[in-house]
Amino acid sequence: MSGSAKFIERHGLFTPAQAEAAQRSLELIEQHGIEMVRIVWPDQHGLLRGKALTKAAYTSALSAGSEITMAPFFFDSANAIVLNPFTPDGGFAIPGLGGSPNVTMVPDPATFTVLPWVAKTAVVFADLYLNDGSPFPLAPRTILRAQLDRLASHDYRLVSGIEMEWHLTKVLDDLLGKCSLGAPGSPADPPLVAPVARGYNYLLLDHLDEIDDALIPIREALQSMGLPLRSFDDEWAPSQVETTFDVMEGMAAADAASLFKMAVKQISKRRGYLASFMCTPALQGFYASGWHLHTSIADAKTGENLMVPGAGEALSELGRHYVGGQLAHGAPASVFTTPTVNGYRRRRPYSLAPDRLTWAHDNRAAMMRVIGGPGDQASHVENRVGESAANPYLYMASQVAAGLDGILNRTSPGPLSEDPYSAEVPQLPATLAEAVDSLEADPFFRKEFGDVFVDYLVAVKRCEISRYDAWVAEHPDAESYVNGVTDWEHREYFELF
Repeated sequence: MSGSAKFIERHGLFTPAQAEAAQRSLELIEQHGIEMVRIVWPDQHGLLRGKALTKAAYTSALSAGSEITMAPFFFDSANAIVLNPFTPDGGFAIPGLGGSPNVTMVPDPATFTVLPWVAKTAVVFADLYLNDGSPFPLAPRTILRAQLDRLASHDYRLVSGIEMEWHLTKVLDDLLGKCSLGAPGSPADPPLVAPVARGYNYLLLDHLDEIDDALIPIREALQSMGLPLRSFDDEWAPSQVETTFDVMEGMAAADAASLFKMAVKQISKRRGYLASFMCTPALQGFYASGWHLHTSIADAKTGENLMVPGAGEALSELGRHYVGGQLAHGAPASVFTTPTVNGYRRRRPYSLAPDRLTWAHDNRAAMMRVIGGPGDQASHVENRVGESAANPYLYMASQVAAGLDGILNRTSPGPLSEDPYSAEVPQLPATLAEAVDSLEADPFFRKEFGDVFVDYLVAVKRCEISRYDAWVAEHPDAESYVNGVTDWEHREYFELF
């Protein structure tokens, strides 16, 4: 359903550049014979939701927007209804959200992308707006944009590089007709799968070659969509792949991460595979996947990397303060970097994942790994705490907020760690419950993201945690867990993420 005619013009929602991009998107539709445009937005979990619009409906949406229910924001990761839609404000503390009303999707035409694996189909990201033309305050893309705008107000830009690990499995039986199809708060049984390659022989080219037939269509699609793909690697565990991309700025990096995950999952599924960005599946012998987010701060006017160190420095003064902000806010930021119960299985010592708030030079045990050196224009930091199931928009927004706070307040990161796993510094939250408690009590992210959003996300995550705790109470025998992971986690996250 279209919104009000000229909704976008009336509320001044397109910049001149977006207006030009809108016209270019119509030209691409004609050039490629596009018949359907998937208009999508990331929800609170980082999952893409939206509609497939006909060419005519998309053309209309470029002026009127397209209305859609905001109902998915009532749900936790298993579609358990967290808030009561039929209270006056829907439980959101936002006037007008009672009764699950529509919001308006406004396409961001600069993101218009032809999908190589779907005939005559394109995708475009959208931003969500209330009926009065104000941004929908719970939308993760809105939250990231606000942080990027704040960064820009200080003449800085975020530059990000994506390095993400994931698992590729072969579907043996989709179990449809034989399994639970799910219900609100109870996910469907995932398909029965098998690994596609052996593991624990890091970077072995023979293992990478074994799965090349499955990777070729993914690689070709990513390049066709214009994503700056750099590499596919055979990772540590069976069927584990690492994919890296060249640096991108601002929102483009978050959109690229979402496009990448969508492409991998949809192309794999069409070819009989199941790709998962869940951290640690309940599959025998599998190992945790992480999302290592590489960031630096650039001068908004010149593009100069402001984190390049001088002689005898690990990072520039600005870079050290940026790291100081990440460490100061790393505990509550865990809800954004590691948002699932399962993701905290990475956080253990001597596992190549951080367990405490440390920084170090080129040391993979640290939370913030410094890469580069004096005069190296590519100098930056790698946050190694994230999981691949993280919401790209909230992960990056948390980095912008924390890093800028460190820069503005000249926060010291303390001394570099030589052995991060024995450093006498605060531990990172060891469970999602601990992380949620930290976020709820944290004044910083309440100031940056707003009380309404923080209270909302805390409620959503507490619902997820309570369902997990109830399952564990009924299944206390940890020796029955596969790969040390509960069946609850596998059902909750494996196919979804």
